[in-house]
Amino acid sequence: MASTSYLLQGPRVAVRRLGRQDYAEIAALAKDSAEIHRRWLGPQEHTPEGFERRLQRFEHPSHEGFVICLHSTGEIVGGVNINNIVRGALQSGTLGYAAYASTAGRGYMTEGLGLVVRLAFDQLELHRLEANIQPDNTSSLNLVERLGFRHEGFSTAYQFINGEWRDHERWAITADIAPG
Repeated sequence: MASTSYLLQGPRVAVRRLGRQDYAEIAALAKDSAEIHRRWLGPQEHTPEGFERRLQRFEHPSHEGFVICLHSTGEIVGGVNINNIVRGALQSGTLGYAAYASTAGRGYMTEGLGLVVRLAFDQLELHRLEANIQPDNTSSLNLVERLGFRHEGFSTAYQFINGEWRDHERWAITADIAPG
């Protein structure tokens, strides 16, 4: 992937928009990562039709989809969505993100999610990003804390995952406190 398609680059990773050309790579990564994702995301659909529905969501101004890539090779190492974007007086969005088993634990998500946060505040002109995380997902909790998110509270029965309404911790960051 040519670096000119990247929206932002850090020392090791870069961020670009998710596209149709990513289906095969993401489907393979998701299959290899199914065991680490299942507990937090539930069963996922990795068909061409499911991927197309996902892309169609990003055609609306209330959703943005990105991939985090190694800028040296273009290999995808993570994904980030900004969902439920609200404009006007709120200027906010909700994050969803996933690392992949083959590259987890190397700091790529910290760097990449940090780039997406910067992009959200600078290019998308959002003021606030929220991440809702299951209390046992310590990797994800540590990730947002490293990036400067503040713990704001607890959402009981927030999301239906694996046949059960799951509680989540609510973490948020605003443009005025985000690291530059």
